[in-house]
Amino acid sequence: MSEIKKVTVNREYKDRLLNFIFGSEENRKWTLSLYNAINHSSYEDENEIVFNTIKEVLYLGMHNDTSFLISDMMSVYEAQSSYNPNMPLRQLQYLGHLYESYITTNKLNKYGSELLQLPVPKLVVLYNGLKETEDEVILKLTDSFKEELREKSDVEVKVSMLNINYGHNSELLNACRPLGEYAWFIEKIREYLKECAIENAVSMAISNMPEVFLLKPFLMIHRAEVNEMLLTEYNEAEVMELFKEDGRREGREKERKELMPIIEEKDKQLSEKDKQLSEQDKQLSDMSAIIQKYKDKFGDL
Repeated sequence: MSEIKKVTVNREYKDRLLNFIFGSEENRKWTLSLYNAINHSSYEDENEIVFNTIKEVLYLGMHNDTSFLISDMMSVYEAQSSYNPNMPLRQLQYLGHLYESYITTNKLNKYGSELLQLPVPKLVVLYNGLKETEDEVILKLTDSFKEELREKSDVEVKVSMLNINYGHNSELLNACRPLGEYAWFIEKIREYLKECAIENAVSMAISNMPEVFLLKPFLMIHRAEVNEMLLTEYNEAEVMELFKEDGRREGREKERKELMPIIEEKDKQLSEKDKQLSEQDKQLSDMSAIIQKYKDKFGDL
């Protein structure tokens, strides 16, 4: 097994583990393996990969994307631990930045009369969240449009969301060995989380990883960074739940405000009804008293 050297990581952002594994210069072979597995290709020279990831693009303080060029393909792989149907919109925005960078780097003139030759985008989400999904789901930008207007759209963006949870997409996980090992690693962490904290769960998963795994030396060398990344990812999941709860709370508050005038009106109507009934009861009571008075004086007629 080739030696893996420690690389000092000093980032202003926190990377996702999946991007740290497949988006690192030191792991070009693994990136190429992932590319071949997704595209059913057989490239062998990892030096053909040109990373063009935009480091400043963050989501909840975390860097989600690994993007690179190989041949005439611009691949954007985004790691997601929560289901997000808005990935086509996010990827479209990210892709715009990538093309702008590509044009600037290659000194191309997008205002000229010559047609520019651009790399073809391949947009992929590597999903390992807990929401059950099919092995592959195609997300489309036009799904965000009103159904009756979708055919009129001049723009379509398709994102392939691949479920990389352990037990899904076996062909893909077998074709890219590091990806299959990553899926095993995350599955083990989830098992251990039932009994201990995230730091201990990560440590146990690394220690119990089979020696033949390609990822084991890399994870052991970067153990501290791996712990920090996964702790941040799990904290992000908690933050997302808080966002959802805030949304539910805001929804309940909005519903309460919308219903309050109706409730007040109904309450007013009921009060009027009660007042009317009370008045009728009083009238009936007065009539009963008068009738009883006549009965007492004259007897039954």
